[in-house]
Amino acid sequence: MRMKVVAYAVRGEYQDSHNGGVVEISCLEVIRELSNYIDKDLTSELRAQITAHLPTCAHCTAIYDGLRNTMTLVGDGRSFQLPAGFSQRLRAKLTKEL
Repeated sequence: MRMKVVAYAVRGEYQDSHNGGVVEISCLEVIRELSNYIDKDLTSELRAQITAHLPTCAHCTAIYDGLRNTMTLVGDGRSFQLPAGFSQRLRAKLTKEL
């Protein structure tokens, strides 16, 4: 029975009475929809699922916070001066890592 419940939960189909009857959603689906969640471009049902999921999942919350911060920084139109030599150090590190 546990395997069946886990399979349903991964697909986002498992109903949990602890969260007010909102059908749980998988982390993968949450991550796929985070941009739409931030833009408020979701069905009310999917929005409710993500809203219920985020407080219970540190991983998805961290990704959500990072994405929201990135969208804020990119969207505000400001530019930043990078320290001297930053591009060369970054390129060297990437070359070394790859």
